Amino acid sequence: MPPLLADLPPYLTLRRGALANAAAHLDLHRRVLVVTDAGVPPAYAQALAEAAAQSSPAAPPPIPLTLPSGEATKCPALLAAVHRALLKRDFTRRDCVIAVGGGVIGDLAGFAAATYMRGIDFYNVPTTLLAQLDSSIGGKTAIDFEGVKNVIGAFHPPRHVLIDPDVLDTLPPRQLRAGLAEAIKMAATSDPALFALLERSTDLRADLPEIIRRALLVKATVVAADPYEANLRRVLNFGHTLGHAIEAAARGDLLHGECVAIGMLPFAGPALRPRLAALLRKYGLPTTSPLPPDVLRPFLLHDKKATASAITAVFADEVGAFRFQSLPPDEILALLPP
Repeated sequence: MPPLLADLPPYLTLRRGALANAAAHLDLHRRVLVVTDAGVPPAYAQALAEAAAQSSPAAPPPIPLTLPSGEATKCPALLAAVHRALLKRDFTRRDCVIAVGGGVIGDLAGFAAATYMRGIDFYNVPTTLLAQLDSSIGGKTAIDFEGVKNVIGAFHPPRHVLIDPDVLDTLPPRQLRAGLAEAIKMAATSDPALFALLERSTDLRADLPEIIRRALLVKATVVAADPYEANLRRVLNFGHTLGHAIEAAARGDLLHGECVAIGMLPFAGPALRPRLAALLRKYGLPTTSPLPPDVLRPFLLHDKKATASAITAVFADEVGAFRFQSLPPDEILALLPP
């Protein structure tokens, strides 16, 4: 793991109140499609639409598109709905898409931007902690297909990511806890100082800006070193090998971050496991799978890191140290506690 970046890269803005000043960070002097979902407070997308309208009064009014909430939104039909909105309003390669929401909207809108006219500008305004910490940067965009998560997608980095911790005030507590799983993941493999901050924190909301900043530094450092997941970037999959299988098999009963939390412990070494389990419990995250190995096995076989006979998983033996190891699916499933 290379040393963490000294500061956030220029394509990232992290600031309380940043949403109210969006025009200072995003180029809105063109056609703008604002994509959000029904679970996001309408005021957030409206703030972006108003910023676009004020930035370029001569341009056509910004187009709002509100989609259903939930993982099922990442489907071919709703991808086509975004494409249709772009085509119907005569969007060109000079125009842009803004995602306002969590990881689902970021993935879908980003993939639509990646594939419309072979790629147009995409801005990400994540409104969940999970998306702010992780999926909002790195350029991964995707939809689900035939029950397999993120199996159709493309790398299409956002031109800018606008992160406003104040929007988390409207986030349900369960969603906030689930988002913390990604911070714990990055701390466990790559940042002992962040792990210690999470352990000692007694006022999560006050500490959130620093937690987000340090998690973003881990993600940005890894992405800069390995933008297309050739090697190092696989460290970001800690907890995801089993986590994705649990998430797919649970069919919506568990949130992504909850599944990642469950998926980390089997790959934690003896020195890390007690501290990691205590940290997950502190933030109300699950530590055991509600589903048996035989239910998870078919979903594990669809893992994008799988070869014909093995899956490369991330192990963390102690805080801040990780390694990659390829194991057959049955050996991975055997790591789950009985």
